Amino acid sequence: MSLAQEGKGDLELICPAGTPAALRAAVDAGAEAVYLGFRDETNARNFPGLNFSPAELETGLAYAHGRGCKVFVAINTFPRAGAPEAWRRAVDCAAELGVDAVILADIGLLDYAARHHPGLRLHLSVQASASNAEAIRFYHEAFGVKRVVLPRVLTVEDIAELNARIPVETEVFAFGGMCPMAEGRCLLSSYVTGKSPNITGVCSPASHVRYLERGTEMVSRLGEFTINVFQRSDAAGYPTLCKGRFVVGDRASYLFEAPTSLNVLPLLPELMAAGVSALKIEGRQRGRAYTAQVVAAFRAAVDACRRGEAMPEMSALDAITEGQSETSGAYRRAWR
Repeated sequence: MSLAQEGKGDLELICPAGTPAALRAAVDAGAEAVYLGFRDETNARNFPGLNFSPAELETGLAYAHGRGCKVFVAINTFPRAGAPEAWRRAVDCAAELGVDAVILADIGLLDYAARHHPGLRLHLSVQASASNAEAIRFYHEAFGVKRVVLPRVLTVEDIAELNARIPVETEVFAFGGMCPMAEGRCLLSSYVTGKSPNITGVCSPASHVRYLERGTEMVSRLGEFTINVFQRSDAAGYPTLCKGRFVVGDRASYLFEAPTSLNVLPLLPELMAAGVSALKIEGRQRGRAYTAQVVAAFRAAVDACRRGEAMPEMSALDAITEGQSETSGAYRRAWR
């Protein structure tokens, strides 16, 4: 049995660390691994006030490793054509500091990491959009990828079938923002702001966001475009194009994604039985209080699942879900 097969069904808890403080909060709350990025465009959460310098990563590694927690570095944007140096430096730095894995999407960067750092564990980012056995086997055979983060388009049954056919571990999203169901193609933001998560690591930068009062309504705008219109009593979400409300015909609705949070807590036994290796909590842009609360809740739930016990009560998470609503997403695809 391969190492990847041995890890299947473990439900390792992978938690966000947008800052050094969030890293410590996640570790202390029971994370088995944290994921983070460097403070530049090599990672898809390149916002002011977030991420790590090499020195901060070194300190964070010592803190996490001293408490039995792994550290994964997301280098998951796509290098600029003809200018891959920043991305290669990020891989080199992560390897030299001794991280437990790097999360990559770009084929050229995967090739670079595999050739220059053969001992470095490689995970395939969700940005690569690998969701079938043939694609996943290619990344494993060509670059030695050990784990793939699956796009949020598969049912639990799809994942179980996939795990039976591939030699690598699978990681799935468990809680937080949904993003459109076409991972790796987050280009909508670039049409309005000139920046997108895939290239510059920024979706809907704050410098382009405005909220305007209009009578009894609150209008959210991104650049020169109205993204949504709320009543004053509504919780106004952050304006991203994928979560905008669009008028089609005579009806205004959320075409790409409604403001709601993914939550797989009720599905943990099914995901374990399907052979999922790891659960990924989304939220590197969130504060340490949010991180600690969500990680602690999932720690208790995963531990109960491993013991074969009933899931503990988790209503405390309701107040911090986006739009105060939650969904199981494609895992239970009711429209199929």
